[in-house]
This record gives sequence, structure tokens and C-alpha cells, in this order.
Amino acid sequence: MSADETPTVETSLTRIAGELTAVVEHLATRPGALDPVLDVLTAADRVFVFGAGRSGLALRMTAMRLMHLGLDVHVVGETTTPAIRAGDALLTASGSGTTSSIVRAADTAAEVGARVVGITTAPDSPLARATDALVIVPAAAKLDRSATASTQYAGGLFEQGVVLVGDAIFDALWRRSGLSADDLWPRHANLE
Repeated sequence: MSADETPTVETSLTRIAGELTAVVEHLATRPGALDPVLDVLTAADRVFVFGAGRSGLALRMTAMRLMHLGLDVHVVGETTTPAIRAGDALLTASGSGTTSSIVRAADTAAEVGARVVGITTAPDSPLARATDALVIVPAAAKLDRSATASTQYAGGLFEQGVVLVGDAIFDALWRRSGLSADDLWPRHANLE
């Protein structure tokens, strides 16, 4: 788009879709690279989900789908979330991999014998070093305003990537389970 063209929702959708396509192609062309994530989650007694801000909202979507699958899932910070223990898994997301509360949670999980799955843009971050399984999303971190990794504001592309990765994790686990959509449906909320 030239500088004299007025941005539209349609041009933004096209640009964002292109960035998401690039993320998906990068992650999908590495056969087996994400299998350790599935291994950690399927072996877990319980799954704890933790992210801050929009990354946290994206992971809450994944938590819901994992619950639909029949996993025992807890969102960190909710009043009914129990203590994490050995045999559990912590699924986290932080674009920078340095969000202090998330890094502390990952360290605590590891200290008690739980396994950690991290989703981040930063392979050399404290979060990445604390994980048993790692997903590196090729996107800009929240504070990167250079527009080289993404033209979107703040961590938009990363957060969208977290949603897609979460849905892909659920989908792979669901297909491995052999359960039908009808088998999962009774777990949907019925008090809304």
C-alpha cells in the first residue's frame, strides 16, 4: 500500500493473514518438532495454564479446549487452582520469555517436579531455559517496534500464534484420542 492510500479493515486483514500464514508455514514445516509438547501434556496428571495479558487470554482458550478433551486443567490465578506438583504440567506463554511471574511459575513447577511447556519468541530466554518442551513462534516480542518481524502493534502476531498453536495442540491430541465431537460435547459449559 502506498503512503497516500487509506488503510481499510480489508487491507489490514490481508496483511495480518499473510503474517499468520508465514508463522504457520514456519512451524508446520518442521515435522515432529512439536511432538514433545504433546508428550508432556498427555503424560501429565493435571495441566496448569499461565500467561499474562493477551497471551494469557489466548492460553485460556487452549485450557477450555483441553478441558473439553477431558484433561484436568487449571488456569493459574483462579481462586480454585490447586498447588502444582510432580506429575503435572505447566503450559506457559511469554513473547519475551522474561515475564517475571511466568518465569517464576516455570521455576516453581520445575522445583516440585512438574514439567514445563513454553511458547515464546525468544529461544535464549529464561522461560525457554526452564522448559521441557518449547515452541518458538517467529514473531515480534511485545517491545519490538521495528516492524521487521511483524507490522502489527506490540505482540499481536505472537498472541495470534499462541491461539493457533493452542488450537493445533488440542486438535492433535483430540485426533490421537479417537474421541468424537459428540464425546467431547457433554463437557461444554451449560450454566451460561
